[in-house]
Amino acid sequence: MERLCDEIIELVIYELNDPTALTLTSKRFLQVSRDPYVRAHYFLHRFGHMDALFWALGRGKVLTEKVIDILVSSGAYVSRYLIQVAIHHYFRSASHFVKTPWVRTIPLAVFTHFMKVTSGLFDEIPLGKNEDDGYIFQSFLKESRLPPDLKNTKWEDVREILDKYKFIPFSMKDPLMAQLPIALAIEPRLLPYAEANGFRMDPKYRDFVFRKMFEKQALNSVDRTDDIIRNVRELKRLDPRMFLSRTVAAEICMEAKSNESAYRALKSLDRSGELMFKLAPVVTELTKLFVKTRSITTTYTVNVLRQLYADFTSTDPTVRIVMLLTVFLSDSTLVITGVPQALSSMKGKLGALNLLPLTKEDLFNVMTNPFVEKHTLLLEYAKEDMGMSAKEIKGLVQEVAIKCLEIGSKGKTLRKLAEAYPLHAALADAATHRYRLSLDDLPLADDEKACAAYEAPLCRDFSNLKVIRANANPSSSNLSLGDSTPSGESVEAHEAEVDGREEDVDEIIVGEQEEETPINNEGPDLGAIGQDTLSAMIRQDEMAPTRSRRRVYYYNTYGADTTGKLNYPLEFVPVGRWVKENYEPNSPMVAVFMTHAVVNSNTTLLHQYLSPSGTGYASASTHVPITLKHFKLLGHLGRAPNWCLYHEIELGAEFYFSEEDYLSKQSTTSESKWSTKSRGKPTDVKKETSPPTLSRSSGPSTQRASNISPRASRRRPKRSVSTSVMSYVIPDSDDEAIVEDDGENAMVALLSMQAKKRKVESNLQRWIKHLSILLLEEQRKYKDRRRRPDKTATADAKRRVTKSEFHKSLTVHLRSLRKVDLDKRKQLYGPDVAEEDYSDDDDDDDYQNSRASKRRRINT
Repeated sequence: MERLCDEIIELVIYELNDPTALTLTSKRFLQVSRDPYVRAHYFLHRFGHMDALFWALGRGKVLTEKVIDILVSSGAYVSRYLIQVAIHHYFRSASHFVKTPWVRTIPLAVFTHFMKVTSGLFDEIPLGKNEDDGYIFQSFLKESRLPPDLKNTKWEDVREILDKYKFIPFSMKDPLMAQLPIALAIEPRLLPYAEANGFRMDPKYRDFVFRKMFEKQALNSVDRTDDIIRNVRELKRLDPRMFLSRTVAAEICMEAKSNESAYRALKSLDRSGELMFKLAPVVTELTKLFVKTRSITTTYTVNVLRQLYADFTSTDPTVRIVMLLTVFLSDSTLVITGVPQALSSMKGKLGALNLLPLTKEDLFNVMTNPFVEKHTLLLEYAKEDMGMSAKEIKGLVQEVAIKCLEIGSKGKTLRKLAEAYPLHAALADAATHRYRLSLDDLPLADDEKACAAYEAPLCRDFSNLKVIRANANPSSSNLSLGDSTPSGESVEAHEAEVDGREEDVDEIIVGEQEEETPINNEGPDLGAIGQDTLSAMIRQDEMAPTRSRRRVYYYNTYGADTTGKLNYPLEFVPVGRWVKENYEPNSPMVAVFMTHAVVNSNTTLLHQYLSPSGTGYASASTHVPITLKHFKLLGHLGRAPNWCLYHEIELGAEFYFSEEDYLSKQSTTSESKWSTKSRGKPTDVKKETSPPTLSRSSGPSTQRASNISPRASRRRPKRSVSTSVMSYVIPDSDDEAIVEDDGENAMVALLSMQAKKRKVESNLQRWIKHLSILLLEEQRKYKDRRRRPDKTATADAKRRVTKSEFHKSLTVHLRSLRKVDLDKRKQLYGPDVAEEDYSDDDDDDDYQNSRASKRRRINT
């Protein structure tokens, strides 16, 4: 290093975040670092010409008169706004964002030289309160929503400070940095002056600029259509990269009734061909989003959709369904006043929307919508105006009921239809023939993506919060103003960041060292379409947190309106719960729903099927049986079984290979007595007699008295000490404890003798044995995948194969089940009972191979 020339040492210093440690290692390095030229160009190299002077003013010990002269002469950006803030801060005046020592570390002589040099660049520098350029700019923004005659700050004043006094926020920490796009949206004619000062608009903030341009003025009732059109054209002329996206256009359409000026301006731009897309397809795509969302039930959304349909009539069948819903959902309460009056009102609105005549398909689509729960008016219309017979109406109702089985929130609809029509037998027959799952119905096990995306048609978890939040996330183009400010540290970390640490931020001002956004040869991204309104997105952009991590949490929790995007009504009854209430637990109907709930891991329904409220675990007749087939289906898909299944096995669930095991033992008349449960009449259903097992509700004392005997062990267990020692003490009235102990010992001995004679497995032991076989199959598949050559991987790269979630879950829970079984047998036969070996351990082969490879070999 000592042999390097000074120029090389300067380049090394420029690349260091903090060159202090390097300068202390050698006198020569220290001498080179003290050169004013090196110090000045260090800030220019590290922070660019736009921010160099701001960061240099924060290093008072490094800044000298010569360094200031070199910085100014070398092109460091100096604005009157920077000088005003620096003078206010140095003389202890309040600064609107600087909370650190900053310029106060500079000696008075050096700062005096700074004021002398920079003041010569401008004719005047106002230093009074509320006279700086930043205050003028903020006043212009605050008064943007006022009528023109009430504004004190004109756009010409802002143009003057931009053109004459080089106004520009001098740091990414300055809050005014995030306000520049708003000023351009209010007055696009300021863009050339801002670009002359070094401002570069990032295209990803395009949507926010146009949102502010079309924003509704609360205090201004004057028609702004012409002003909006003029601003859009002016901004597009000044910067060809700025164009209105489909995202913002859809948000404007959602305010067609409340922000009429913006909506008229949008239609005018569409008619003149100044948009990069046609507005009619955007309206069609927007309308189709409301076919299964809760916002279709609000009056505001209904009025907006009717206005859009009147202006952009579409023949799309989904749009037709949405417009039918706007009529039937809003007129459902009219049934109270009488069916004839409701029918006439409904037909009048359908005629106004040009939706008549209705077809059978229209009625089916409306009745199967998640938000339509009253069907009296629809069926009356089918009878009176469509001329459908009673048999045809019954067939339509049956088709609707069968379709509602797949819609998880239509339990109320099924309840009402089943009360009016005999549908239970038809629903059970349709469920067992259409929706019964087997391994052949699942995707191929090798197709991991298809298995991960597979979803059973029944018992979907539609109320899952993760899915709701994922659907509510805004698109990547909807960025908040917080992206323009540092995401990691606050202003108070100024001293640490002056050392040269670069912040990972999304800058809206692109310096000379940054490249322009590459042009996409496939055309610009016109954006996605959502249901949010323009005002909601502006409020979200302005109120979102600054830091990126907090911003992600904000979008997931408090961002877009998630309530209006839900696909189920406010008050609903799950279809799976309705089925459980109206069919026997051991019926084929409930068995099909149980299988789908297991595949979809619907925890809510599984808890109701396995642990219904108001019943104890001792009442096995109220529980839906779980089978080995459920685990095989999950193993084929590679999914972890729900914790409810393991918990049920621990409590003593009966073992069945599949639902056919217990359905074949049912009486043929049990299915026809579906209604006896709801009427409170007892039913005589033949139950399967399972091997003796532990009672679900029994404690340690009752378990000893149970007729339980596990499978005989491969090795004869040692006899307990308590059973082998005979007592010769004659008890008297004071020795009741001795009598109780002898009674317990005798009971244990009797149970042991019965177990040797019967040799019957308990349910828990059978579950452990067959789940162990499944685990061995999973281990074999895992080893086969590891041995399988990977054609896509390179020769040197090590192929990484992970275990499936089913494999991991079974490995962990099998250990727990074996421990539960061992504890139960210890309570029966004593603490020295031998451990049962039902099958090979899950990880014995891998463990023994790894231990054998690590064992030290001794040559004798």
